[in-house]
Amino acid sequence: MRIAQLANFYGPRSGGLRTALQALGRGYVGAGDEVLLVVPGGSDSVAETPHGSVVTLHSPVLPHSGGYRVITRLGAVMDLLSAFSPDVLEVSDRTTLAHLGPWARERGTATAFLAHERVSGVLDTALRGRAAGSVARLTEAHSRWIARRFDTVVATTAYAGAELAAVGARVETVPLGVDLDRFHPRHADAATRRRHAPDDVPLLVMASRLSREKRPDLAIDAVRELARRGRPVRLVVAGSGPLEGRMRRMAANLPVEALGFVDDRDRFASLLASADAVLAPGPIETFGLAALEALASGTPTVVNAASALPEVVGDAGLAAEGTPGAFADAIETLLARDGRERRLDARARAVQLPWSSTVSRMREIHARTLTGAR
Repeated sequence: MRIAQLANFYGPRSGGLRTALQALGRGYVGAGDEVLLVVPGGSDSVAETPHGSVVTLHSPVLPHSGGYRVITRLGAVMDLLSAFSPDVLEVSDRTTLAHLGPWARERGTATAFLAHERVSGVLDTALRGRAAGSVARLTEAHSRWIARRFDTVVATTAYAGAELAAVGARVETVPLGVDLDRFHPRHADAATRRRHAPDDVPLLVMASRLSREKRPDLAIDAVRELARRGRPVRLVVAGSGPLEGRMRRMAANLPVEALGFVDDRDRFASLLASADAVLAPGPIETFGLAALEALASGTPTVVNAASALPEVVGDAGLAAEGTPGAFADAIETLLARDGRERRLDARARAVQLPWSSTVSRMREIHARTLTGAR
């Protein structure tokens, strides 16, 4: 197959989306497919990579997004797609690029929309919980708009696809995967751990973009609550974003270390494997790839009960309501479990979700869609 992937909000620090698209691309290439990935960037460029041909189009920065860019040159994208002549078009974007679904379908290309976030969550965060009725109406209208434009809708979890299923779309649920070799308990390192916490103090890690929808303040306030209880812990924050300065001020005089964005993947894998628990406080996460990478590393997670993460981590972690007290309770409960057992449970859950399964499932969906179209 010839598979074209389109995405906005993709950059050097775009976390799960970038990881997912590259992993899918590598899997497709390994299966003999040809892959074209079109993403926004600071300048036009073309690169041949293990996950396919990557075309970067110069695109404007979206204001107040922390540096994310959005492709507006749809004519240039159409030219690229016409030259590539894909069998399948995957669109990982609800904004400008979603307009290309009908255009591709008219030209005999099977189209798939990949739902990486929920509209209601984004709107609720932007409006800070106000205008609930307007959010519901906008969410329904946008979901119907998306469903009409694509042959197939794919969601990483039932939570991610719920809005689209609610308007009658047939949603295929395909969980993301994890690199079980890169993220492995064997990467735990005593020197790494001692760099961040004494041997007798539990080491917590939050690996997240520091933005409002991720709720990094919840993790810091949970550490504040644990300190109030006299429970010593150390929290390492791996990530950057528009709230980074505010988070550093919040963490003043607390046992919190801010690393910024960790671009060394081996260092990041060692940090996850060396921690006692990983925190994922975001309430609107539709999958939470960093939490799955933690499980693969043998490290259990405390996640926000309002998100899709309870669906992902299962019994390998604990879900907590979105309050500092509830997160502090869950952290204490998790740390009280037998250390070896909680690490075995975490790894056992992760091995059920290899990237090979994700790729195989996506290729099955595309082949079925193409057969139906013919």
